[in-house]
Amino acid sequence: MMKYILLTFLFLGTALVTHAQKAPVKNNVLITSQEGKTRVYTNDNNELCLNVSPKDFIKFKAAGSVSYIAFGAKGDGKTDDIDAIAATHAFANLHHLLVKADAGATYYIGGNERTAVIQTDTDFGTAAFIIDDTEVKNRNASIFAVSTSLKPFKLKAISSLKRNQKKLDTPLPGPCLITVKNSNVKQYIRFGLNKNNGSPQTDIFLVDKNGNVDMNAPILWDFEQITDITALPIDENALKITGGRFTTIANKEESKYTYYNRNIAIRRSNVIVDGLQHNIKDEGDNGAPYGGFINIGECAFVTIKNTILTGHRTYSTIGAAGKPVSMGTYDISVNRALNVSFLNCSQTNDINDTKFWGIMASNFCKNILYDNCTFSRFDAHQGVANATIRNSTLGHVGINAIGSGLFTIENTTIRGRSLVNLRSDYGSTWEGELVIRNCVFIPAGGKSISAALINGSYSGQHDFGYTCYMPERITIENLRIDDSNHPDNYQGPAIFSNFNPKMIDNTYQEEFPYIKTKEVILKNITTSSKKSLRISDNTYMFKDVKVKTLN
Repeated sequence: MMKYILLTFLFLGTALVTHAQKAPVKNNVLITSQEGKTRVYTNDNNELCLNVSPKDFIKFKAAGSVSYIAFGAKGDGKTDDIDAIAATHAFANLHHLLVKADAGATYYIGGNERTAVIQTDTDFGTAAFIIDDTEVKNRNASIFAVSTSLKPFKLKAISSLKRNQKKLDTPLPGPCLITVKNSNVKQYIRFGLNKNNGSPQTDIFLVDKNGNVDMNAPILWDFEQITDITALPIDENALKITGGRFTTIANKEESKYTYYNRNIAIRRSNVIVDGLQHNIKDEGDNGAPYGGFINIGECAFVTIKNTILTGHRTYSTIGAAGKPVSMGTYDISVNRALNVSFLNCSQTNDINDTKFWGIMASNFCKNILYDNCTFSRFDAHQGVANATIRNSTLGHVGINAIGSGLFTIENTTIRGRSLVNLRSDYGSTWEGELVIRNCVFIPAGGKSISAALINGSYSGQHDFGYTCYMPERITIENLRIDDSNHPDNYQGPAIFSNFNPKMIDNTYQEEFPYIKTKEVILKNITTSSKKSLRISDNTYMFKDVKVKTLN
């Protein structure tokens, strides 16, 4: 008897919210089981179809795994295998089977719109994947979407929330990821060459089955109104993706903000990616930017480890202010995600090569970790709550962030222009504490520069949609500053750069006052120049900061 099962997967692919809108990509796989050859084809309605012979069905179920070649992939590096790949995962998802790529195969993936939905463990192994972006039908269609089979639902009974609220008074089926939005309030109103009108007030947090909020990732804002609040159940079991050698043949499109998202999009909680590699080839004189080959969003508890990625070449365009700007382009993107860790990761190109944009960016995240990573950049655009960088090396773009909570940097070498750059386009704000221990700072990678540890800019004349803060307390212990190469007029490294050159006395009035640092604690700070650490070029602005030096 013929058996028909229609599987419909809806994937919402999200690039950086500052650059691209959500783009739904719909993938249908019609699976049949009947006598004849196991094959993948498209029907008269252009639907992707998979027929699995009863004999093969029994074989696959007994093995507990399926491979791409078993479903018609050629693996020759020339034939477009995306339909076979998508069909393989659809069958595996239906029957809870491992997907195992064929050793030694090279799968070519052309520009057709097709997303393979991953819901079971996948071992890419030593197989290679060539992703050709030279002729793409839908640049927002991910190659792989790691998704959950659990369904989100609305929390209609909740009409408001308070900052640091500890509990939701509503029944839940189990632990959930809560996303909340108030479209009537705008925040992160960007300033500068990429200025914009801001983003709706938003937050994402975890609750248990009793509605208790995980206070390690607390509610950050008062929501006087809620225009949307959604709960997504958390997958209890980890989904593992291992291996894989991916190469993107870069697009040749006009250099403007048309982001490419031909990637691995992770939209499921509790995911481990281990041992993946991504390379980029054939970047030319122009190209559209990328929204992250590893693109993590709307999820929690994601670990990327033992993974090698690649920074993209920097291209420029005309920004919102009508002037030329360099476009952000990423191999790692993290948006609206909690508890995301990068362990023992690196990149193929030189982290100090300024031809390549910083490899990572994030928005609306909480608890991001770098541990034993060598990357050109850490970046939090529209805020991170709590971040840790340890045992790592950061290249020419360094550490850039705004946000709140505790930011810890330890056992790390930073080669950026500052030790920490508080992003001026979002108000140079960090509402919380900054702790730096056992680090080495090489200003601008050893170029001649007047070093400053904490960099930022704040005029007090722009409304970012929130009060802007400097870290309330900054603790720096065992820091070595390699400032041996410096200008002739160098006075020694400053704790703070000149955040506002116009604020030189009490006649300057901030329309939106900046809440300054209260205390800086220093212990064992050494400089190659033998010059002492000083407060700032702008001594007036930081006159009330208490600097305590410990023995």
